[in-house]
Amino acid sequence: MNVHAAVGTVSVGLSFILCAASHLAAQNPIAIAAQSPPMQGDELKFVAVISRHGVRSPTGKLDQLNRYSRQPWPAWSVPPAYLTEHGYKLMTQFGSYDRELWTKQGLLTSSDCAEANRITIIADSDQRTRQTGKALAAGIAPGCIIDVHALPEGTTDPLFHSLEAGVGSPDKLLATAAISGRIGANPQGIASAYRSQLEALEEVLRGCTSEPDCAPASKAESLFDSPSSIGPGKGDHLVDLRSPLGIASSMTEDLLLEYAEGMKITDVGWGRVDGQKLRALLQLHCASEDIERRTGYVARVQSSNMLFHLLKSMEQAVSGLPVQDALSRPEDRILLLVGHDTNISNIAGTLGLNWLIDGRRDDTPPGGALVFELWKKHDSTGYSVRTYYTAQTIEEMRSATPLSLAQPPERAPLFVPGCSLADDSCPWKAFQQAMQAAVDPAFAK
Repeated sequence: MNVHAAVGTVSVGLSFILCAASHLAAQNPIAIAAQSPPMQGDELKFVAVISRHGVRSPTGKLDQLNRYSRQPWPAWSVPPAYLTEHGYKLMTQFGSYDRELWTKQGLLTSSDCAEANRITIIADSDQRTRQTGKALAAGIAPGCIIDVHALPEGTTDPLFHSLEAGVGSPDKLLATAAISGRIGANPQGIASAYRSQLEALEEVLRGCTSEPDCAPASKAESLFDSPSSIGPGKGDHLVDLRSPLGIASSMTEDLLLEYAEGMKITDVGWGRVDGQKLRALLQLHCASEDIERRTGYVARVQSSNMLFHLLKSMEQAVSGLPVQDALSRPEDRILLLVGHDTNISNIAGTLGLNWLIDGRRDDTPPGGALVFELWKKHDSTGYSVRTYYTAQTIEEMRSATPLSLAQPPERAPLFVPGCSLADDSCPWKAFQQAMQAAVDPAFAK
């Protein structure tokens, strides 16, 4: 059953160690593998998109962040975790690019508002996700009305937060063992593995490099003094992994948000972080995401519900008939889910997906999206699926560069283990089987 059909709407007019890549590769389009195009005459029938929300203010409390920095972190113009005006603009631009792309591909065939009736947008209940849905809708169908389906703010949506909503009964001991096995049962060793990156972040936080110089000027706590441990989580948290890396991950994400928001460069990391340094520091965020969100058992129990409903929606698009538990309508051409980087990382970990975009491996920046295209073969009644990840570069976000076919966001074709062929396409039956194997029925409803 599609639990979003009747909810309120908003109407609008390799391993974690290798998560980073060379900045040079990000600047060289040849370094990004080109996906083989569909055969001439193939028809794009349906697209399912799982998007992260756009640029927001930090979620952490300032007093907690300020413990580790010599100077206070900047205040934002919106409440914590809210989409900013700049973030809204960026996502509108992304929607405009999507419209141009889908029109070229033949998925959208007219400029009038009739096409809006074949688009379903579902957002999580947070302000940042609902507003991102509105921004995307405004870009995809300007001047038209598209309902952005979302549960009331503050309501836990099982599509985006299945465990918090009580879907399934996860084994926290197994989850803890799964993550512990990826770090050699040695949480203290994480800081050693990333010492150089953590030291670079401390230099930004303190504005100095050596302890004799730092001590008189700063009472900031050192990241290296933070305790490291691992154990079963409490509540809806599967694992309680504590380490300097986890703290650093949140901070480097906040530096990314400052930069992407377009703050004065003298204010980004207190004037000590430019684009090149930011990419290096984001290795910490990539690594933390990989350990905590992509680990097999953890990823599967947290992504199964969304993958289950995504597959049902694609099965419906293939059959053209109503399918129970589909999120879209039989006549839809586009399904757009607006959630979080957690959703994308969990799905990528479950399906074994990896990408390289903007000099970073497997990063999930604001506005980034997983895209599943359903193509009908021109020479048969068969279908195939093409999957890719797309995101704006941090420079495009910072400068609000307009997106178009001539100036597109970065795009990385994805190889889906168990179904992808040499041209990166998955025959429909193989894709269906791979998705069914990935979904744990105990965590889908």
